Amino acid sequence: LRALAGPAPGGHAIMIERRPFGRTGHQSTVTLFGAAALARVSQDEADRALEVLLRYGVNHIDTAGRYGDSEVRIGPWMARHRRDFFLATKTGSRGAREAREDLHPSLERLKADSVDLIQLHSLPHPDDWDRAMGPSGALEALVEAKQQGLVRAIGVTGHGWTIAAMHRRSLARFDFDSVLLPYNYFMDQSPRYREAFEEVAAICRERNVAVQTIKGIARGAWGAADRTHATWYQPLERQEDIDRAVHWVLGRPGIFLNTAGDLALLPRVLDAASRFQRRPSDEAMTALHDATRMSSLFGLPT
Repeated sequence: LRALAGPAPGGHAIMIERRPFGRTGHQSTVTLFGAAALARVSQDEADRALEVLLRYGVNHIDTAGRYGDSEVRIGPWMARHRRDFFLATKTGSRGAREAREDLHPSLERLKADSVDLIQLHSLPHPDDWDRAMGPSGALEALVEAKQQGLVRAIGVTGHGWTIAAMHRRSLARFDFDSVLLPYNYFMDQSPRYREAFEEVAAICRERNVAVQTIKGIARGAWGAADRTHATWYQPLERQEDIDRAVHWVLGRPGIFLNTAGDLALLPRVLDAASRFQRRPSDEAMTALHDATRMSSLFGLPT
């Protein structure tokens, strides 16, 4: 990271494309900083990552109270850079009381009076969904926090093969400002997931809801492989492979890609995004799929 934190070649910033982040009024870079990468790093390492974000013009941070030390590491940045970033966090609680108790410590760690987006963290399971969305559920607390001016927008996130279908259910229950879910070439090859993703994306277009995607550079589960990165999945590592995967995601208009949960991968993803022009061909993506032996992170498609 240290070598990549200085000025770009020629002394100018490398700017990444920006798109409207749904109805929030914010123009976010197409790559959002996935701050799970700060979960287990020192403040010095985190500060060097900030320099990389500034170098590429990244202006949107996505964190969570459950991402280890992430909010603590971001806090010192906010004194100088709060206006430079759209700041998003999450609550993993399902009840209203617990969600209220999550928010204020998050604001304290982030050294912020408010956040731009609060998200219900990981709602793929129907039981969790019923609790969070029902009477005295976490959603009630988030709506209350918005009314109090502590948050500007409310979103919902999740993982797995069923999450696109669950997000449709969530959008029918409440007018969320954003959704977050996996999206990559491998998962798009599942007809059922592709259909569910297209359906939720269509609803989001109609309502001007921001669509954030994760796992864009996932290769597969670690299995017996030695873990070389902090990501819980095995990522693509070669720059040319990351380029194809990132460009494939960004080739879909209107969506955003969260960077991977490992600081060593951050400059590679941002470099790829800074050079994005068009989506790779199906032939190029098939070749990447076959060469890297892409596989499922979530078991068999359901």
